[in-house]
This record gives sequence, C-alpha cells and structure tokens, in this order.
Amino acid sequence: MGARYQYETSPRKLEPNDRREKKRQNIKVVKDLPKQDVQISKEQKMKHRKATLLVLAIFAVLLTISYRNTQINERFNEMQDLKTQLASLQKENEQLQVSIENSLNFSNIEKQAKEKLGMQKLTNKQTVYVSLPKKDYIESATEKVQISEDNQNWFEKIVDRIFNR
Repeated sequence: MGARYQYETSPRKLEPNDRREKKRQNIKVVKDLPKQDVQISKEQKMKHRKATLLVLAIFAVLLTISYRNTQINERFNEMQDLKTQLASLQKENEQLQVSIENSLNFSNIEKQAKEKLGMQKLTNKQTVYVSLPKKDYIESATEKVQISEDNQNWFEKIVDRIFNR
C-alpha cells in the first residue's frame, strides 16, 4: 500500500501516451488561403453538378408522383360522393314507385274520388239505357271530287281522260 502515496512535494512527470502523440501529429492547422489559390478540378465540378442534377430529378419525380396521387384521391372521393348520391336517388325512386303503386290501387282511387271530389257510386235510378238502331252510321260521300285541269300536267290529263271515260 505504500506505492500509492507519493511523499515528495514535486509532482511526478507523466510519460507521453503514444496514441495522443499520433493524433496530434495527424492534425494539421489549415490556414485560410485566398480563393484564388484554391482550385477545384473539373472532375470535382462535374461530379458536383451531376449530384445536384440527380437530386433535382429525384425531387421532380417525387413531386410528380405526389401530385398525381393527390389527383387520384380527389377523383376517388368524387366517385364515392356520386355513389352515395346514386344510392340515395335509387332509394327515393323505389319509395316513389311504391307510392305510385299504392295510389293506383282501385280502392284508393275510389276513396279519393269520394273524399276529395265528392263523387258517389251510381245507383239503379241513375242508370239510363239507350237503344240505338242497328244501321250503318257511316255516310258515303255524295259529292264527287273533281281535280281542276289547270293544275295538271299533260301526262296527268291523258291518264285522266283514259280512265274517266
């Protein structure tokens, strides 16, 4: 236990650590150079431009896909709204058909005629029988239709003379 304590007043010197020295040697201080002296090679410029164009192209493609998906979602929502409208109209149509069929029922018609129009059923006293003679009511034409010859052409005049004589 005596090795842990130091009895001298001067501090002990530390031995340099090999790792720390290597790191210090690798680190170099770079002084700011004027921009004129720093030159970027053409290959580095081309790589930078290509990378920038690639990022822009990817961004444009993703933007286009996003816009198209938005349009698809809008159309889908419109279609769903139209389907719900169609279903409600079909239901209303069926209800109207049932209502029409109920109103066309003979007993309903008779009931409405009595209530709204004040009509009543015929009694035997109101029945009048009519006797009609059994002769033909069609009258034959007594006048002969004559076509004026002024409006006819020469061919019609010839045909008229042949068949009317």
